[in-house]
Amino acid sequence: MTDRGKGVDTLVEVRNLKKYYPIKGGFLQHSVNAVKAVDDVSFCIERGTTMGLVGESGCGKSTIGRTLLRLTEKTAGTVLFNGQDLHALGREELRQLRPKMQIIFQDPYSSLSPRLPVGEIIGEAVREHHIVPEKEYEAHLDQTMSICGLMPYHKDRYPHEFSGGQRQRIGIARALALNPEFIVCDEPVSALDVSIQAQIINLLKDLQKEFRLTYLFISHDLSVVEHISDTIGVMYLGKLVEFGSKALVFNRPLHPYTVALFSAIPVPDPDVKMNRIILEGSIPSPANPPNGCKFHTRCNRCMERCKIEEPSQREIEPGHFVACHLYDGEGLP
Repeated sequence: MTDRGKGVDTLVEVRNLKKYYPIKGGFLQHSVNAVKAVDDVSFCIERGTTMGLVGESGCGKSTIGRTLLRLTEKTAGTVLFNGQDLHALGREELRQLRPKMQIIFQDPYSSLSPRLPVGEIIGEAVREHHIVPEKEYEAHLDQTMSICGLMPYHKDRYPHEFSGGQRQRIGIARALALNPEFIVCDEPVSALDVSIQAQIINLLKDLQKEFRLTYLFISHDLSVVEHISDTIGVMYLGKLVEFGSKALVFNRPLHPYTVALFSAIPVPDPDVKMNRIILEGSIPSPANPPNGCKFHTRCNRCMERCKIEEPSQREIEPGHFVACHLYDGEGLP
């Protein structure tokens, strides 16, 4: 279903997105196989909301984020931004649209140039895209930095003079300075201490409320995703296996993989006994995925059908989609 999560004010719509990386071999280096990093994924993000994208490392979360921004070219499918097909735009059209789509990278250490002062890092693209008139440039930088918890005198300092949390604030200010509508947050707090994580998450929520920003929040930390997201997508081996509102997915996870993931969330109560589900084996290679359901090799509810037939997405209850043969009948099992 390509209208998954689609509302009356959809900003980003992804239809049957695929991203394959060719594997070359032989004397002439022909393509002999492909890594299916993203394999037929569809979802929508409404304006002013946050979609959390979760899953194990290597499942294709970051590839989706980069393909949405056209930092990586797609193999197939459609990405619509404000109704425009991003991958159909020419070079100049895409350049005009770039300020509206930004990214906050995972590593605040390697994502900032060590040779540029903070003012140049934040303001370089502002000048390039003529976001404000030259006479308002300094005031715009000062205001943006202040909103992100930075001081104006930080403009003359270099990234190595800042802590990890401050560097991530610089990365957020760099994105915010372009007046974006949509920001891909690619695990923006995974490299930070827990106390700093809370500050950055609260900053992102405040910015979203003030500027009506739309986020794709990529993370493997389910407690962080639960705190910031409105809708949740669960990925496994390039596939979106479950999608729905935060309340639906967290209160009633359906896919066995989602259930296993959520069973690992720590409960801050020493008297509560956790019933953690331990997945057997390791994630199969995306270059040689198993037949049928890609999760069947690790699923404790696997049926013979799962080994042969790949499940399709089904809407089990309004707004709650899952790809699993357990739900091929009517209603919930």
